[in-house]
Amino acid sequence: MVETQFRYRADEPVADPAVTVDSFAEQTNALAVRLEPGDDARDLLPYLERLKLIEVNFPAYTDGRGYSAARILREAGYKGELRAVGDVLVDQLAYMRRCGFDSFAPEHPLNTADAEAAMERYAEVYQPTVDGRAPVWAKRHG
Repeated sequence: MVETQFRYRADEPVADPAVTVDSFAEQTNALAVRLEPGDDARDLLPYLERLKLIEVNFPAYTDGRGYSAARILREAGYKGELRAVGDVLVDQLAYMRRCGFDSFAPEHPLNTADAEAAMERYAEVYQPTVDGRAPVWAKRHG
């Protein structure tokens, strides 16, 4: 993982080491957890108030299960840092943010200017998600 992280939060990044979902239940003081593609994000719902960081691993850019995990967590009310880690590509950043990710730790370095441009590329969106932007159809039919 690279040292540079792209953040879209006003607060400081969470530095606590993330534990696996399996070991999270055993560690009553853990404040950070890492979801792997086979983990069920709903297992964390009773602990959302306690968690400061949830990392969602993308072992391959073609594995989209992390998008669902992010949306489940945000729609359930998770307010902490939600970090996409692993095979995160610049082309995916805007979509990840729409699903609720607010921090990115790509396995391979990304150009900061390209990442910023990717996040601002689409002024209008078509699907309702958790990032707060209204879809274009909702604006027409207020």
